[in-house]
Amino acid sequence: MRTIRRPLSGTSLTAVRNLGILAHVDAGKTTITERILFATGAIHKRGEVHDGTTVTDFDAQERDRGITIFAAAVSCAWSEHRVNLIDTPGHVDFSDEVERSLRVLDGAVAVFDAVAGVEPQSESVWRQADRHGVPRIAFVNKLDRAGADLDTAVASIRERLGVVPLVVQLPVGREDGFTGVVDLLEMRALLWRAGGETYETGPVPEELREEAQRRRRLLEETVAELHADALEEFCAASALTGPTLARALRELTLRGDGVVVLCGSAYRNRGIEPLLDAVLAYLPSPADMPPVRGESGGAEQERAPDPAAPFAALAFKVTATPTGRLTYVRVYAGTLRKGESVLDAATGRTERVGRILRVQADRHEEREEAVAGDIVAVIGLKAARAGTTLCAPGAPLVLEPPSVAEPVVSVAVEARRSSDTGRLASALARLVEEDPSLVVRSDGETGQTVLSGMGELHLEVAVEKIRRGQGVEVVVGRPQVSYRETVVRGVTGLVYRHVKQDGGAGQFAHVVIDVEPLEEAAGAAGFEFRSSVVGGRVPQEFARAVEAGCRDALAEGPLGGYPVTGLRVTLTDGATHSKDSSELAFRAAGRFALREALRASTVELLEPVVEVTVTVPDDGVGAVLGDLAARRGRVSGSTSGSGTAVVTAAVPLAELFGYASRLRGRTQGRGTFTARPAALAPVPASVAAVVLSR
Repeated sequence: MRTIRRPLSGTSLTAVRNLGILAHVDAGKTTITERILFATGAIHKRGEVHDGTTVTDFDAQERDRGITIFAAAVSCAWSEHRVNLIDTPGHVDFSDEVERSLRVLDGAVAVFDAVAGVEPQSESVWRQADRHGVPRIAFVNKLDRAGADLDTAVASIRERLGVVPLVVQLPVGREDGFTGVVDLLEMRALLWRAGGETYETGPVPEELREEAQRRRRLLEETVAELHADALEEFCAASALTGPTLARALRELTLRGDGVVVLCGSAYRNRGIEPLLDAVLAYLPSPADMPPVRGESGGAEQERAPDPAAPFAALAFKVTATPTGRLTYVRVYAGTLRKGESVLDAATGRTERVGRILRVQADRHEEREEAVAGDIVAVIGLKAARAGTTLCAPGAPLVLEPPSVAEPVVSVAVEARRSSDTGRLASALARLVEEDPSLVVRSDGETGQTVLSGMGELHLEVAVEKIRRGQGVEVVVGRPQVSYRETVVRGVTGLVYRHVKQDGGAGQFAHVVIDVEPLEEAAGAAGFEFRSSVVGGRVPQEFARAVEAGCRDALAEGPLGGYPVTGLRVTLTDGATHSKDSSELAFRAAGRFALREALRASTVELLEPVVEVTVTVPDDGVGAVLGDLAARRGRVSGSTSGSGTAVVTAAVPLAELFGYASRLRGRTQGRGTFTARPAALAPVPASVAAVVLSR
């Protein structure tokens, strides 16, 4: 049986699902998205990643590289529900795309490889979803592969992610013989025919009946331990009814106390329909979400997900297309109509919405309006960026924007032909507008234009986008790591007196500051400012100006001009002048005082360190370990099984440039590796001397 999409009009909030597909690269996210679109009737021919024919990997670079680079939004209908879905990247270099998507999603499907289980980036995106409080269900994919094992994958979910997996299906067949699943709630079998376009339901196969009953009992016991109402019924009847179990599973999912686990093979078209049913059954609708919180006039304000409420939306993605500049928005409250004006709450600027589009990857469907719960693209906004709050002009509200990661790798870029310099500058400005995790700056010493991003691949994609999109030939320098400086031992009682008199009103600011390292637990923010001034010697507005000046000084450290992080500044005393003191004067005092304090402190160089997971044949482990040691790597673990070893190590990012080709050479092309950001770590003195001498 196959349910075909039906056009929905006037869909209520409870019949909408906004979800993302999250996973490690190559776990099957895009294939699952493609199969969902096919199963719902949104498309009538299945595309394949290896053929470059999927709906969501529409960019030329995605098709060439065979991976998802840009988050793509699609929409479909299933069982009288509207499903808005975002296919997110799985490569670590594009984790910022995942971050922006998670900020506007209500739920997610986490995809795991049935052979590899929880992989490094699987864990990273899971933690990102944790930070945003996004409810998830899990789908163990690729059960048709050799070595696939649902129980092993579930065990890795339990151990690596620290969650309670609630397995609601049992595979029918193993590896090549995988043909369907047993639904443990309904105690029935779902068997797909060859090709996977249709499936049949029937009784549980005789050989699996006992195992299915055992797993159903285990599921009931686990749910009863976590859910009070289910426990009451279980104690009274020694079992749970299907409706009670389904209701408890949904509530546990929404609370984050358990993760419903399903399984299948997206490539073989098996397991997609039950996954869609689970999305509707267990993941929240916009109506289930709490009112969105924002700031208005300095006070916190809530706005309910009601189409009749004042309009509020968050822009989370901006792209330039041949049809115009698209701004992707999640509508949290109210109704947006074509031709209306909206307020950019941060800048106070009003802009007119020319068109509203429902997005299907690179195709668009015109809409007259968007209501609370919708994810749409709008045309006509010229200044909105990712993180911009759009709201009704008469009801301003500022929502929390998605966080932006600090770039870790930089390259110098210049146009091959001097006549293209202006076009390159315009293209770089457009790149930064579309991707906030890219940073463009001019090197003060060399005058070079420096492009910084999240990794080598991130920068390669950005440069190639300029070449293909703008036709500009770009010369790219060798990648450079984004180092940081930090305070090891600070200073106390540093006095700085800022006096400037050029005729007319002068400038006067007197500050006394302490500088100390931030404790590791508080170091995530990188900088902390406190004021312990008493008696009003430095008014609050001037103290804030001192903080702003200190933040200005963090841009360049005393060692090599690298940004400074991991310190606390305390304003302990100061003095003002009745006429010449101003916020400008105290900002300058804060900036110069901290610069002077940093020169007097003991400062060390930090470098980004990544956690590398290397998978190699057993006979290549020795060569890999030796190479990692030569790259200043610290091995943290090693496992072996079925002729393959997995080595985990912390390696400085600066030592990983070119590692992929080196690993292939040492393992005859059989070795692979993945990397994810771990932390900043002190640079050894000998290495720091080389870095600072450049």
